[in-house]
Amino acid sequence: MIEPSGSNNFPILYSLQNCPYAMRARIALLLSEQTIIIRAISLKNKPLAMLEASPKGTVPVLILADGTVIEESIDIMHWALRQNDPNNLLSQAQPDTHQAIIALIQRGDDQFKHPLEQYRAAKRYHRDTELKWRQQCEVFIQELEQRLTDNGFFIGNSVSLADYAFIPFMRQFGRVDRKWFATAPYPKVKAWLSTQLQSQLYARMMKKHELWSQETQSCLL
Repeated sequence: MIEPSGSNNFPILYSLQNCPYAMRARIALLLSEQTIIIRAISLKNKPLAMLEASPKGTVPVLILADGTVIEESIDIMHWALRQNDPNNLLSQAQPDTHQAIIALIQRGDDQFKHPLEQYRAAKRYHRDTELKWRQQCEVFIQELEQRLTDNGFFIGNSVSLADYAFIPFMRQFGRVDRKWFATAPYPKVKAWLSTQLQSQLYARMMKKHELWSQETQSCLL
């Protein structure tokens, strides 16, 4: 799709297809029904425009119409849903629930993502630490399993941002050792993940875009 006239009025998202952080950003932007120009990039050939906006050189990078740059996936998620939250995913009118959502996402980011990275690396490079790191990941998985057993959702009895924030990372976890995961004692988590990966939202979020350059195109999300 050719970048539309007047596109400077839309925020621009620099994104990478399978980066879990970029996936997070795209999920929230879709859930908030935001009109966004998405620029798919390659880390081997990072666009100068992206590097000028965000020297860190990683995705996602969201540039708002007023020039504000948002560089962290969770910040993009919050920005998007503060603009429009049709499914009440942040529960902003319920302070206790809102804080519980924020706290769970933060705890997952602090306690799950590092062991997950190590687990993936151990599997890939045939290290003898694979079991150790998988068991560390399972501490958080066990909490999610219990939450889904008690309430059906990660926070209480209705869907929240927490139910979407972990999709990319749980996808990674399930793919490290598919055979083990298929028989793992987490039926609720596995059913939840299967539902997410088969959803229309996931399909829309994973839509493949042509690599962006000044001479080609951007695509509207």
